[in-house]
Amino acid sequence: MKLTAYTTTKDSAWQNSDLSSQQECSTTLFWNGDTDQVWEGFGGCFNEISQKAIESLDPASQNQIYDSLFSKSADGVRFDFCRLPIGASDYALSWYSHDETDGDFEMKDFSIRRDEQYLIPYIKEAQKRNPDMRFFASPWSPPTWMKTHKACNFGTLIQSEEVLRAYALYFLRFVEEYEKRGISISQIHVQNEPMSTQKFPSCIWTGQEFATFIGEYLGPLFEKNQVKTKIWLGTLNGPETDHRTLYTRFNDYANLVLHDPKAEPYIEGVSYQWAGKYAIQQTRRAFPEKKYIQSENECGNGENSWEYARYIFELFQHYISNGVSAYVYWNMVLPKEGESTWGWKQNSMITVSQDGSFSFEYEYYVMKHFARFVVPGAKRLVLGGHLSSNAIAFQNPDGSLVLVVQNPFSKELTFSFGGKTVTLPPDSINTLVYSE
Repeated sequence: MKLTAYTTTKDSAWQNSDLSSQQECSTTLFWNGDTDQVWEGFGGCFNEISQKAIESLDPASQNQIYDSLFSKSADGVRFDFCRLPIGASDYALSWYSHDETDGDFEMKDFSIRRDEQYLIPYIKEAQKRNPDMRFFASPWSPPTWMKTHKACNFGTLIQSEEVLRAYALYFLRFVEEYEKRGISISQIHVQNEPMSTQKFPSCIWTGQEFATFIGEYLGPLFEKNQVKTKIWLGTLNGPETDHRTLYTRFNDYANLVLHDPKAEPYIEGVSYQWAGKYAIQQTRRAFPEKKYIQSENECGNGENSWEYARYIFELFQHYISNGVSAYVYWNMVLPKEGESTWGWKQNSMITVSQDGSFSFEYEYYVMKHFARFVVPGAKRLVLGGHLSSNAIAFQNPDGSLVLVVQNPFSKELTFSFGGKTVTLPPDSINTLVYSE
């Protein structure tokens, strides 16, 4: 088979490399079989601050960024499975929902007019480059009048029948209004980080509240209206929590909800992010028939360092090897230092500077090492050997093998795989593509 290789180090990103070697192998890596894990895609999350930063650039630069993220013909990350917020995320320019009319239980004033300024144009640029792009959506907060604290941040959803019925209708209207604009929502994830009560848009949910809402309100409403959009339990950020009175172990959320006879039939899958990484393996082991995705890449502190990019590679390896079918980055594009509306500086794949220039950060290339070559429909391969915890492999529908492997050491590392012996540079991330 033909071998093509690409390498990223701290000093040199995305170099087409000849890693072929005659050296003696210093570690082992081998293909131990395949799995039932079929890949659905890589992506990022659309938000207002990101699109505003892109729009500050000249048209040629804007197109270059859109191409590098979404185009199937450009040499970029070729995203095909992306996330969007329902109302304000913590990277909205200001906080809002799609219906702030107090007591509007029939959603007469529901509107996505706000999204037409930044989010929908951003999404349309993606669709222009990839008409097959799939989307999932989640709220950071319900409308404020539905909450115990009438604010986007903090609080919980009021557990009355009229509020729960109205909130299910809120989701239905969102799906319908986006569909009218040519944007089909493949999945609804009921709440972003339900274990977090924060100063950014947030809302606490218990596992039992999820089960009740999905099983008795959202699921039946979608079924009655023949909605094709799938319902997901997510995006779960436990088992850790920042709320001292809540316990968010597997048994309190995924296990509880998926054992609920009313809720379970409506749930296609479970999405995890942040501390949810500690529960993904346990959940998939107990419910292998469900789907799983990683829904938000951890965001760093705005420094976009090589050290953090190495950690991000570990997150890819952890989630993928434990059964997810999609991996989603958080901020695709941000202004320099990436400060949120509420004051947290975060990393991004692409940084826009005030002088009208932009740059690709290390984490863009970490994503590219996976997303550039692994396509929807690929099957993950089970790896064995001493290097297997630093590697992920897929077989694409066309038969090509894609191996993404890290050398975490300060010296060269030689191994064989797929009938080829290769030597990895020190402290490097590498993609090896084996094709006919």
